[in-house]
Amino acid sequence: MSLIQNINREPKITLLGAGPGDPDLLTLKGVNALKTADVVLYDALVNEALLIHAPVNAIKVYVGKRSGEHSYEQTAINKLMVDYALNYGHVVRLKGGDPFVFGRGYEELAYADSYSIPVSVIPGISSSIGVPGLQQIPVTHRGLSESFWVITGTTSNGEISQDIYQASQSSATVIVLMGLNKLAQIVEIFKTAGKDQLPAAVVQNGSSTSEKLVVGKVATILAMVKKEKIEAPALLVFGEVVSLHPSFKTLVKQYASIA
Repeated sequence: MSLIQNINREPKITLLGAGPGDPDLLTLKGVNALKTADVVLYDALVNEALLIHAPVNAIKVYVGKRSGEHSYEQTAINKLMVDYALNYGHVVRLKGGDPFVFGRGYEELAYADSYSIPVSVIPGISSSIGVPGLQQIPVTHRGLSESFWVITGTTSNGEISQDIYQASQSSATVIVLMGLNKLAQIVEIFKTAGKDQLPAAVVQNGSSTSEKLVVGKVATILAMVKKEKIEAPALLVFGEVVSLHPSFKTLVKQYASIA
């Protein structure tokens, strides 16, 4: 790791979405950005295999942020990002999924802008769409779902998102990120909406080698998650589109006795 300041480089920042986990899902534009990085600041959900694309002498800094175990507060990350850009040149801020889907990317962009540092944004495949898709679960499908909600399971104050109550009343596909520890509450919301038999799925570590999937219905999904010991990070999907998963009928029959 080089600690020599690059005084000949103009400061700039690239907000780069790393995708849901599989390193092969990084975009070509993202690879090219990493190749020119002087500094890479990367999050907990980023596959470290992506760092191979950065120059050997680039500074790589883990600023892992995960629920319950923040290594850095967001304000500290903002300052690090700007400090490295001013002192070393090109900073690639490597974030899981897409920077603007619950990634606080705009906060980082705005902070950099306050120092007049140019920022480029390279989108990443959001887990909200990519992970269900990899499981052959479309977020929309003719005759089943005309739209989809992407909701955070836990808001900044630690409470369940109020949007889930509204989403449970609709026929749209509902994707909940960072919601595994609120699953019991979310299930009750769907039950109250009369959706006991609505197909549901939970995917742990989507697109990675440690990926796990459970598919069932609102009435059974909580027991299935406990039985299979699903852990965070996990993505929740509620909607008729889950019934399109190849193993839906088999899994529902297998776990019918749990309800």
